[in-house]
Amino acid sequence: MGGMNMSLRIGFVSPRTGPAAAFGEPDAYVVDLARKAFASGLSIRGMKYDVQIIEKDGQSDPQRGAQVANDLINKDNIDLMLTTSTAETVNPVSDACEAAGVPCISTVLPWESWYFGRGGKPDQPKAFNYTYHFCFGVEEFRKAYTHLWPQVTTNLKVGVMWPNDSTGNAIRQVLGPMLAKEGYGIVDPGAYTDGTNDYSPQIAKFKAEQCEIFNTFPIPSDFAVFWRQAIQQGYRPKIGQIAKTGLFPSQVEALGPIGVNLAGAAYWGPTFSYKSSLTNVNSKDLADGYQASVGKQWSQQLGPSLALFDVAAAALRAAENPKDKSAVAKAISTLEVETPVGHLKWGTGPNANVVTTPVLGGQWVSTAGGRYPLDFVLCENSCDATIPVAAQLKPYL
Repeated sequence: MGGMNMSLRIGFVSPRTGPAAAFGEPDAYVVDLARKAFASGLSIRGMKYDVQIIEKDGQSDPQRGAQVANDLINKDNIDLMLTTSTAETVNPVSDACEAAGVPCISTVLPWESWYFGRGGKPDQPKAFNYTYHFCFGVEEFRKAYTHLWPQVTTNLKVGVMWPNDSTGNAIRQVLGPMLAKEGYGIVDPGAYTDGTNDYSPQIAKFKAEQCEIFNTFPIPSDFAVFWRQAIQQGYRPKIGQIAKTGLFPSQVEALGPIGVNLAGAAYWGPTFSYKSSLTNVNSKDLADGYQASVGKQWSQQLGPSLALFDVAAAALRAAENPKDKSAVAKAISTLEVETPVGHLKWGTGPNANVVTTPVLGGQWVSTAGGRYPLDFVLCENSCDATIPVAAQLKPYL
């Protein structure tokens, strides 16, 4: 096996600590699955390569993300970068790779926050040469919400709490007008700063305007503060629709009884109809394996994190030479690969760097004495009809 050229190094950066640590929680399990799949090496065009995965914690901090990315590029001499979960990690890592000419694949950040947040322009068909992304975007949220919300009778007035950050601003500019076009009245008290600890003015406005639907894209700690204050101050919408927080059981359980029946959205779950091409594990077995091995409830992060390694293996195999960074980047631009989050195909839009993946609307319901206190059930499948609907949305009240 020997020589320098017979090994491939993959960098993997995710938030294991800091405010976004819940995203990184299942990554150790996923990396272990990938290492086992790569254990006997990767055969590419008649050559066998050792594959080494080097993990780094971005600590939910952009400066730290950029630093560990540059360490992986300059000290570890990686051939390919993978990164996931929120703009604070994904964007600085992607930027470091683009600048250094290292191929990078990223996920779990609405694609608009990744593309436009890094300087891509709406009329630009290809903004980047080395960085590629797969994730849902604002259109997928529009579909999910407009198929989910009509399941409960409301006055169509939506109180929104969209923060002053890259995700919040993308949502305000794009999703707000889309929902208004669908007949929803948007009540927006204005962008708030992450870390705000008194939401009384916003709550008063939502009550005065009788907003029977509530929607937010906050960091988890901010939502916990807001929701407790809202309930204390008598604001209980018929639909409490959360995104960016409430993705994982621990975040909703931490709210206690006021977390039950919150509506959310899933970018992966055990009932997804896809499997990992690298490991051959299907979505149900991925969730069951995690629960059995780690003793924690499945997390929707399992799917996209494993998908990164599916894309990595496919890209390295498809490249003319897996040690040539330009060749790997070129291979990603036309890649087609099966992953737990869906069948990905670059080159089909919305631009050359991005593939969109589904978001499905659902709800956190009490399992009434089940193994875990809450379960997330899918209530609509407008983005992907192959994934079964399990329940109808119930009012939050």
